[in-house]
Amino acid sequence: MRRFATPMLAAALAWAPGAPRAAERPAISDDVVKIGVLTDMSGQFSHESGEGSVAAVRMAIEDFGGTVLGRPIELVVSDHQNKTDVASAKARQWYDVDKVDMIANLINSGVALSVVNVARDKNRIAIVTGSGSSRLTGDACTPNSIHYAYDTYALAKGTGSAMAKRGGDSWYFLTADYAFGHALEADTTGVVKALGGRVVGAVRYPLNALDQSAFLLQAQSSGAKVVGLAGSGTVFVNAVKAAREFGLTQSGTQALAGLLVWITDIRELGLETAQGLILTNAFYWDRDDETRAWSKRFYARMGRMPHMGDAGDYSSTMHYLKAVAAAGTDEAGAVMARMRALPIDDFFAKGGRIREDGRMVHDMYVYEVKSPAESTGEWDYYKLREVVPGEQAFRPLRDSACPLVRKTN
Repeated sequence: MRRFATPMLAAALAWAPGAPRAAERPAISDDVVKIGVLTDMSGQFSHESGEGSVAAVRMAIEDFGGTVLGRPIELVVSDHQNKTDVASAKARQWYDVDKVDMIANLINSGVALSVVNVARDKNRIAIVTGSGSSRLTGDACTPNSIHYAYDTYALAKGTGSAMAKRGGDSWYFLTADYAFGHALEADTTGVVKALGGRVVGAVRYPLNALDQSAFLLQAQSSGAKVVGLAGSGTVFVNAVKAAREFGLTQSGTQALAGLLVWITDIRELGLETAQGLILTNAFYWDRDDETRAWSKRFYARMGRMPHMGDAGDYSSTMHYLKAVAAAGTDEAGAVMARMRALPIDDFFAKGGRIREDGRMVHDMYVYEVKSPAESTGEWDYYKLREVVPGEQAFRPLRDSACPLVRKTN
């Protein structure tokens, strides 16, 4: 009887009223919550991610208090070099060996599409803020990934509709030849045709192409009213500069549409060159008092104003940590369920929510780049043209190709 007394007493105490049960204790794997920023630290997209994304995630960790459920929050960083094999290998190492719980940023759509599959296979979490391909919440959706800041459908919907209202009913695309560019061209084509417009042609350029002259000459000779730049980063900046040099827009018969424009691009271009560009964005530092307050703090660290990627990295990291706290664990399934259940109300988005396909739904904004005469100071670049409500900005679930979506007739 004595040898059974101690186990029986322990069992009785474990089930006594007020005693902490095992399921109620924080279940944090390896006694640490580890976040990895996998981004472009040195390539053509580093101005849209890189050190800025690292700073934003670090700010979120600090603002959360540096711990969650009594455990420390750690940050690791790596450069994926815009190579899908490098990104996938690093993600596997982080998840398997370094016990990273969530990977953030993931700029470059090819990289993002590969890493979300690794997250699914390893039952960890990936939050995409830097990349735009709408496939991430379409046929390539996973139960372990979230697409947070923007996507190609929302960019196409905002800018395509705005150009149509200005009479831009014929388009020619200069498209970056990788996953993001392809998705952006396809989504914008769908919007243009739905509004009664037509696409007269397209040319795809290599991701690392520096000279856009030949491509722009084709666009100029096409006679299209709108030349859609379906690319990002250094190549986008070079294309806008070259278009101005060729006089593509000065005639008044053709207009440039920047289908993904970062505020850092406008900074590099200068208002004299960029003025009049129509663009769609999820965030502008000067939108309201909350955006200005957070952006001032970011500016103090980075020496520049933040863009939607930076703001999205901060907001999504805070949302992830809140979900871990609410779930009482860092187990991926439980955290993902909490992230979908909790609303997002911060400086980045009001009334934001994460759908079953992984899409974070929030308002988007159509802006026009100011002329030098309209700007009142440094970083005062945009004037608001339209607010696109979240339910209209992103692809409706009824049209989704995501296998996780339950459709009703």
